[in-house]
Amino acid sequence: MASPVEILKGLEKTKEFFVGIDSDGCAFDSMEIKHKECFIPNTINSWELQAVSRFARDVAEFVNLYSKWRGANRFPALVRVFDLLADHPKAVERGYKAPQVDSLRKWIDQESKLGNPALEAKIAATGDEVLKRTLRWSHAVNADVKKIVRGVPPFPHLRESLEKIAESADAIVCSGTPGEALKREWDEHDIAQYVHIICGQEMGSKTEHIGYAAGGKYEPDKILMIGDAPGDMKAAKANGALFYPINPGDEADSWKRFFEVAADKFFAGRYAGKYEDELIAEFDAHLPEKPSWGQ
Repeated sequence: MASPVEILKGLEKTKEFFVGIDSDGCAFDSMEIKHKECFIPNTINSWELQAVSRFARDVAEFVNLYSKWRGANRFPALVRVFDLLADHPKAVERGYKAPQVDSLRKWIDQESKLGNPALEAKIAATGDEVLKRTLRWSHAVNADVKKIVRGVPPFPHLRESLEKIAESADAIVCSGTPGEALKREWDEHDIAQYVHIICGQEMGSKTEHIGYAAGGKYEPDKILMIGDAPGDMKAAKANGALFYPINPGDEADSWKRFFEVAADKFFAGRYAGKYEDELIAEFDAHLPEKPSWGQ
């Protein structure tokens, strides 16, 4: 069986351009329901945060939806929630102390494919109890996503944008979501036909997705990442590629602008420079770095 790297490197170049597309919060309006109905309840339950549930919810929403951490992989985002909650005055007042998850932090630092399969392999090698608890939490989240998240359509103007992309570019999905959920969602709405590969967390980071699939095959100014989170932009820039932002809260307008203006600029070689810089500045203003309670 081919490895993720072999699969990505084996992507055949058929067009002059390459486009990577994030999924949750970018292609689909699924971030809110996934985090508010699936991630956060399981975080509170799995990590015994009932006594500070109100503040844990605020912190988790800030980290995963309304800050520059938006779109981060679930495992470092979980640790970020623990740490920010420890700085929340009202949570501390009620006796909250961040759980000791040093083994999880170490695994996050050392592992690039931050998904359940890699976590399961680490548990098999170490028997670590913190990692076991993390895996139970992750499985519970996935079960609720499968049960609860359905019928969530793509954002307006996405489908016609994908059609335009497919005419001139090889496209893949670059996501930190588990691959099974991605395939289910893209198949459900009949848009998987527009991409060559659907890459989830098991296939590495978004930086790796772009690097292995496009590196050395396409000129850097002909590679574009479309995403709704700073991590998407970081993945693009790490590969010398361009970035098109889907602004949180203004997703439909962002896709309309892409379809009507930005796509044509990209394919005409007029995207890089001032136009991209203006879009990124606008995007950056949508997401704060510090929470209101930490000001």
